[in-house]
Order: sequence, then structure tokens, then C-alpha cells
Amino acid sequence: MSKIKKLKGSFTVFLITAIFITSCDLQSSSPNIAVMPTSILLANPALPATASTPLPTRTNYTPGELVDYTAQTGDTLPALAKRFNTTVEEILQANTQIPRDATTMPPGMPMKIPIYYLALWASPFQIIPDHAFVNGPTTIGFNTAAYVATQPGWLKDYRVYVSGEWRSGAEMVDYIATNYSMNPRLLLAILEYQGGALTQSDIPEKKNLLGLKRQFWDSHYLQLVLAANELSNGYYGWRAGTLLEFKDTDGFLIRPDPWQNAASVAVQYYYSEIFAGDEYAVATGPEGLFLTYKNLFDDPWSDSLILIPGSLQQPVFRLPFPDNQAWSYTGGPHTGWGTGEPLAAIDFAPPAEKSGCVAAGNENYSTAMADGLIVRSTVDGIALDLDKDGDERTGWVIFYLHLATDQRAPLGSELNAGDLIGYPSCEGGHSTGTHVHIARKYNGEWIVADSAIPFTMNGWVTHNGSRAYLGTLTKGSSIVIACDCSDADSSISSGPP
Repeated sequence: MSKIKKLKGSFTVFLITAIFITSCDLQSSSPNIAVMPTSILLANPALPATASTPLPTRTNYTPGELVDYTAQTGDTLPALAKRFNTTVEEILQANTQIPRDATTMPPGMPMKIPIYYLALWASPFQIIPDHAFVNGPTTIGFNTAAYVATQPGWLKDYRVYVSGEWRSGAEMVDYIATNYSMNPRLLLAILEYQGGALTQSDIPEKKNLLGLKRQFWDSHYLQLVLAANELSNGYYGWRAGTLLEFKDTDGFLIRPDPWQNAASVAVQYYYSEIFAGDEYAVATGPEGLFLTYKNLFDDPWSDSLILIPGSLQQPVFRLPFPDNQAWSYTGGPHTGWGTGEPLAAIDFAPPAEKSGCVAAGNENYSTAMADGLIVRSTVDGIALDLDKDGDERTGWVIFYLHLATDQRAPLGSELNAGDLIGYPSCEGGHSTGTHVHIARKYNGEWIVADSAIPFTMNGWVTHNGSRAYLGTLTKGSSIVIACDCSDADSSISSGPP
């Protein structure tokens, strides 16, 4: 057996034992704190944190000093290297059990990380686990409407016109949770912490309920959309290693603790857009959003679900159009939904005689990239569920956007790879030309296109560009360059996988 096979074998064995280690660690990671009513927190947002369990302290580490780290769900070597201000090569040298082609780290695996100290690292307090952030397996069985109906707050009577129809407060939350793939409990906790949505009977009349300032985005619904977008930017920025510092509203620099998890950094980043000083410290500490979440839904750390397992691999995908056709690669990695992060989606456009929003020819349809079951089919997107368990929140899912209503695959359709799934169009979201937008999710988490788990189709591998929508596809020595100009360099042909 070769050396690399031996390393991979030990890595797999470690993954099995790591599951048990993680179960113990996560259940004991929640601080032992006294419960305080949410109403008191709302009335006194500057109350000091009173955690009785001491938090870890960080010292001025010597350059390259090895520190202990326990792998968390979704960790990859490139992101860890950026967080600890080191390199992938140095991490591999210090952890010979990790194969060089490893994707995600097994949660619970002890590691040694060479650290290069940076000043101003923020609080090591972990607010919520990653599974409490995404609309994934731990949301199965939670009924937002039923829960809101049992609460005395104003949200149960709230109504808003969204995407062509009137929706209740609970339906509004679910609509945002589905599109952003974000845990509805988290959205409810934010509405409660900042707006008393579940405990206060009167609907707040003030604009910018959540304190997010953007012209014409001051309704309660649009404030929650902005919140979801900022949370996504924080979560996926930390996950990818591209968000390493930010500033609060007073301009104070915040560098998240390198040991932090993505969901906690997302909450820190979100509240840095709204608060500073004591208000920020409380919101991101044991007496802030964490306590509100815990009071509403119990301690999220008591669930030891592993959201992203170690050694995660993408299944075999085809390009999203018929074999032997040439389409244009019009959009490199960009957001799966919303603006900014995650850079999970890419775009393809069918051949056309003119640009803009024109009908695709009968033969120019989008196809299923793998075998799967249609579990969502609306103007806001199609979800192709690859494990066919009927739930978008588990396993691998391929998300399609901008498919025309006419001939779009209906809910419940079981498709084989290469089957017609719909016609590219300008429907759904913002679009300046006919195309199809595709992205991947696993257990509800968007999977960044250019990452340790590369977005690969028919052997073509996706790479980032200098900014969103730019980038390349490569296959051996062949390169396709993303461009909305649909020129020869952006043309790509499909063939057998």
C-alpha cells in the first residue's frame, strides 16, 4: 500500500472516532450562565456579560509556535491557514496524518497549528454552532408558523406583501430562510432580540427595525432581508478565509479569534454593522443573542450534529446543458443568493442571435446535472435533491435560478442526469440576459465554488476571478474565461461526463 493510501486510511479511521469526540466537545462547549428574561435584555441592552465559565485567554505567541486546535465542521486547510496567519504547508508539516489532497477536516480531530500572532483578537465566546445558522438538518420538524402562533408578540399578526403575495410574519421568515438557506430559528431570535417580535404585542413603528441603514430598505421585511445578507457575508467569508477583520460602527477594528466557528463570526460581523462598544459586546456575548436563542429554543450547543463531515467530496456533475452543445460561461463565481458571499454560483447562457432577455430555442434547455428529485420549483428557484429524501435541507442539492415557468420541471419530478429541467430565462431575481444560474448546497450550507471541494462539471473545474462574476473553468490545458460578452473565449462545449 502506498504512503498516501496509508495516510488516507488513517484519516478515514480518525473521522469515525472524531464523531464521538465532537459529540462530547459540543455538548460541553456551551457556557454555564444564569438565564435572564429576554424582556430584561431588551430593556437594558448594555448589561454586562456574566458567564461563570472562564473563556480561554490568548497570549503573545512566538512566531510559528504550535498551538492546539480541534477541527470544527467545515474547516479546510486554506481557511485555517489564513485565520492563524500561517500557510497550508506549515500546517501539513505539523500534522502528518492529514493527506495533501484532504478537503474538509474531520470535526473533533486534534491538530497543531503554527500561529503568527496578530493583535486585537476578539472574544473567543462561541455564540451558536454552525448547524444553528443554516437551514439544514436541525430545522427538520420545526414549524415556524406553529411556533409563532404560540407566542404573544406582534409577529403572529404581521402581514407583508412579498414576491407577489401577502404573507404572514412566519411565512416571511420562512421565505427568507429558504432563499438564503438560513435557520428560521436564528431569524426569529434576531427579530426578538432587537424588536421583541415574539414577546411584545405592539408592532414597532420605527423605521430600520434592526438598525441596518440602506435607502428604501426600512420596512421590517427588508430589514430582515438585509440581516440575512450580512449574516451570510460573515459566515461564508469566515468559512472561505476571506473575512479576517472588520470594524464596528465606531470604526474599532475587530479580528475574530482564530479558534472561532463560522456561525459565531457571522453574528459578530452582523452586529458590527449596527453596534459598537458595550452594545456590541453584550449582543455578541453570553447575555446577548445567544441567551435569547437559548430562552426561545433551548441551548443550540446541546445538539451535536456534524453539519459538514470530514473528507466531503462532490458527486459527479455534468454541465447544465445538453451534450454536444456550446454555451457561454457568462458568470464566474458569485453569490448563491443575495449580494456578496457566498461565491457559490456560476452562470451559463445558451447560444442566441441577439443579447438580452430573449427566448431560448427549443433545443437550448437546461439539464439535470445529476440524478435527483425536484423538491422546490418556483420562480425563486429549483432545488434538485440528489439523495432523493424529499428534503432540500439534507445532503447534496443543486440549486437552479432563472428557469422559465413554462416547461420548468414540476415539484416531485424524478430526473436522470441530462434530463430537461427547464429553459433559461430572465425570470426570478435580477437578470440582464437569458441564462441559468447554478449553485451547490450540502446539508443546507452553500458550498463555495472555488474551494477545497471544487465545483467540477464534466471534468471542468471552477476558479475565482479578481472579483465576483469573473473567473475561469479549466480542464487540463484548456481554459474558458467567464464573460457576459459571450465571445469565443467564454464558449464551452459539453460532452460525455
